[in-house]
Amino acid sequence: MEILRFGPGFRRPVPPAGTRGLADQTIWSDPRARITELAFSRRALISPQTSPDLGLFIVVAGGGWVQVGEERTAINHGEAIEWPPGVAHGAWTDGSTMRVILVEVPDRAIETEHVRLARPPEVTDLEPARGRLADRDLRPEDHDPSEGEPW
Repeated sequence: MEILRFGPGFRRPVPPAGTRGLADQTIWSDPRARITELAFSRRALISPQTSPDLGLFIVVAGGGWVQVGEERTAINHGEAIEWPPGVAHGAWTDGSTMRVILVEVPDRAIETEHVRLARPPEVTDLEPARGRLADRDLRPEDHDPSEGEPW
């Protein structure tokens, strides 16, 4: 049995190209899929980009904003969004941080393995949450580098 480690202390020291304020760590990867942890600092950015892979962007802590095509919306912990192959997508934070698990499935794996994303049945008696992320005062003294989170 092998324990896969990620989080503070295990992330890449150099941020990925096309990003700002982002630290990441691949948790697991093989030809069928890649799973990556993303740690967004305050005012972090993944510039809009396209990928041939299907992505599932799962927010596990904090919140921010996502873009798929021309549509933009707030996203919070406990929510996920699909990044379709070949469609421009991006993500960013304002005054908050965000932790994400990104699952990427190559198009060839979808065709050969018949991978399907599980979708819950439609719920008609609940209204979607409305609002925005709380404004936060960004102060250098609030950042503790010993926590391992990017600034």
